[in-house]
Amino acid sequence: MDLFDDLKPIKQEIINDVYLLQGFALGASERLLLIALQAVIINAPLCNMMTKMGFAMSAAMTNCGDLGWISDRKGYRYDGHNPLTNQPWPDMPASFLQLATSAAAECGYVNFVPDACLINQYIVGASMGLHQDKNEQDFSQPIVSVSLGIPATFQFGGLKRSDKTLKIPVNHGDVVVWGGEARLKFHAVMPLKANHHKALGDYRYNLTFRKAG
Repeated sequence: MDLFDDLKPIKQEIINDVYLLQGFALGASERLLLIALQAVIINAPLCNMMTKMGFAMSAAMTNCGDLGWISDRKGYRYDGHNPLTNQPWPDMPASFLQLATSAAAECGYVNFVPDACLINQYIVGASMGLHQDKNEQDFSQPIVSVSLGIPATFQFGGLKRSDKTLKIPVNHGDVVVWGGEARLKFHAVMPLKANHHKALGDYRYNLTFRKAG
């Protein structure tokens, strides 16, 4: 049985091929999801990776799955090993995989099977600048982004960095799925405002599922 079969999300198509599934990651499976998140972080501790320009990212990050997204002065890429330990990334938990595939299927991507999950931890004031997810090999596969912890504001733009952006508030348990004509659109996370979540404290965690290889 799919852990997320019991959920009846409120699905909104914000713009063409960009969907917001409100509260999709909540329900009976939420506890399993949070336990799995902490287990991954214990096995592959969070760190603030460096951009190719030599600056530390404001969001701490780690990965699970066959591949992990990494950043350093050599640039942005996927690798099967944690650069801090030279060990493989932790396996993707079953609850993560079922969440990602269920959310993708809800939005019409029935064959999505991610091999990478990037985990970002945001503290108050942290942000993520406008960027495209373009290090993957197959752009026909969607991106599934899960918000946990304190609220944030997601920005979605166009195919150029200078295009106007739309602000999308996201709360604990919300999932954003995009693909198709929106797959390579610029997106960002605005600086987080002070808040508190009963289970995750003063943090926001973002799980980004991708088919990278």
